Amino acid sequence: MTDKARPFDHKGFLKNLTSKPGVYRMYNDKNEVIYVGKAKNLKNRVSSYFRSNLDSIKTQSLVRQIADMDVTVVNSETEAFILENNFIKKYKPRYNVVLRDDKSYPFIFLSEHKHPRLALHRGTKKQKGLYFGPYPSAWAVRESLRTMQKLFPIRQCEDSYYRARSRPCLQYQLKRCAGPCVEGLVTEEEYAEQIYLATMFLKGKNQQVIESLVNKMETASSELRFEAAGRYRDQISALNKIQEQQWVSGNEQEMDVLGFVYRNGIASIQGLFIRDNKLLGSKSFFPKVPAQTTEMEILQSFVLQFYLAGNKTIPKQIVMPMGLEDEEAITDLLSAEAGYKVKFYKGARDEKKRYLQLAITNAENALEAKQNQQKSVFARYLELEKVLDFEQPIQRMECFDISHTSGQQTVASCVVFNRDGPFKTDYRRYNIEGITPGDDYAAMAQALSRRYKTPTDESKIPDIVFIDGGKGQLAQAEAHFENWKAAKKPLLIGVAKGTSRKPGLETLILAGNHDTIPLSADSPALHLIQHIRDESHRFAITGHRQQRQKAKRTSVLESVPGIGAKRRQSLLKYMGGIHGVLKASRDEISRVPGISEELADIIYEHLHS
Repeated sequence: MTDKARPFDHKGFLKNLTSKPGVYRMYNDKNEVIYVGKAKNLKNRVSSYFRSNLDSIKTQSLVRQIADMDVTVVNSETEAFILENNFIKKYKPRYNVVLRDDKSYPFIFLSEHKHPRLALHRGTKKQKGLYFGPYPSAWAVRESLRTMQKLFPIRQCEDSYYRARSRPCLQYQLKRCAGPCVEGLVTEEEYAEQIYLATMFLKGKNQQVIESLVNKMETASSELRFEAAGRYRDQISALNKIQEQQWVSGNEQEMDVLGFVYRNGIASIQGLFIRDNKLLGSKSFFPKVPAQTTEMEILQSFVLQFYLAGNKTIPKQIVMPMGLEDEEAITDLLSAEAGYKVKFYKGARDEKKRYLQLAITNAENALEAKQNQQKSVFARYLELEKVLDFEQPIQRMECFDISHTSGQQTVASCVVFNRDGPFKTDYRRYNIEGITPGDDYAAMAQALSRRYKTPTDESKIPDIVFIDGGKGQLAQAEAHFENWKAAKKPLLIGVAKGTSRKPGLETLILAGNHDTIPLSADSPALHLIQHIRDESHRFAITGHRQQRQKAKRTSVLESVPGIGAKRRQSLLKYMGGIHGVLKASRDEISRVPGISEELADIIYEHLHS
């Protein structure tokens, strides 16, 4: 790495630089990647940064910080696009436009089991079956699955739960599942029929589903099967109601519409996702944008990062308010990734134009809401800095909370706030183990020791650490930071709830002298503290509930050595469930087919030790 005091020798670097396509990385004096770019001709592109007449303030600032550079040569511009995108995701450089949310979108998944199940799926499509979507959020999928339960009685339970059933569950009683897990409740033909209708419905062929159900209802009525006819009638009624509530629909089969607004250094991109002639939903994006970045650069970076993020469905049509600088190359790249021709529409007409106007309006509204939120958060930070006598602006705060039920499935949360509010990328949860159940002090000590093992990058060390609890929990933080070796040491504050546990009555306790900080209930500083405390509480409870649900789904038999899925199923079937297994003697367990006396001893000892 180049010495900090010595400027980057760009002439020597350019002298031997190739003219082939590739990707270049720029480093500062701390060996941090500050910019990643791609080029058809590396020599021409990189040399353009070192001209004497640079007109961009952003580029001038970037060049002043360059301490070193390296390049990766590739075979084509398409490969350069992909590698650039991978590097941006890896390094998140300061001077690149960075998409903050690159998670894959969720799908509704219909499995290929004997009795298929409907479920939410996110990630790689590994399982065999049909995938419908993508949907804009997991909430949208769950809402759709709840609707599907009322329309088509198809199971949505986990496979392990389905295999272990010997009696119908509550979903069957509520007429939300046909009960294929129990023999005799539904025939194979009836269940396959509901699978077919659900598939047609998810493909957007609602009218064909209704026509099919009408024919079946008339047939059942003419054959005097009035109970079956009544079921079909109810399904038709529910489908008609759903059609009335259907979201915006049109004639476009598959299309993404990107509304774009850039103002005051904030970029707002609103995506509308249309599949099977229906608007499945929309989502707002706020990419991290360096100063002095052009609108075209922002939109082009977003398109590449968004559609090359993996597990994103690339639509056949993408509508945007402007063209892209490298549109032809990007079109070829996305078409190759998708396996079919992808087309960009700039501005567009008729129905596409109406969708684009809707997307831009939503992007405007999202930007205004974002700006108003930032103003509110900024005012709260200023008030907190004033209350705590901070000479420098508070850049980072962290808050810890503990959640458990009677000491079981203990989870600690750590949430992070920066000047914009919640910084969810840095949120962390810690599953607490090896402590006395219910010992919140030990749980807090373990969470702090895992979060702050050793001093790290100073920018990651918070200015303030809030501890949700009184002096006991605060003492754990004081003990941990007593021998802290970094130059920067966070201010520790305990947030104790009032006797009535009502908002506004919290007691703020300073570490060291344990003085309290008086704040009125309407203080913006207190509202900021309540926000980060409530967020840590929510994050901890969510993690705890996930652990609790996981424990519920996990049978105690799964930890018994020598017991596989078939033997577990036999035990549950012959003993009438897990309670029967727990009550059974060694002799009773040994009578189960496939269970020897030796294995019965192992099972009994394991369950009763």
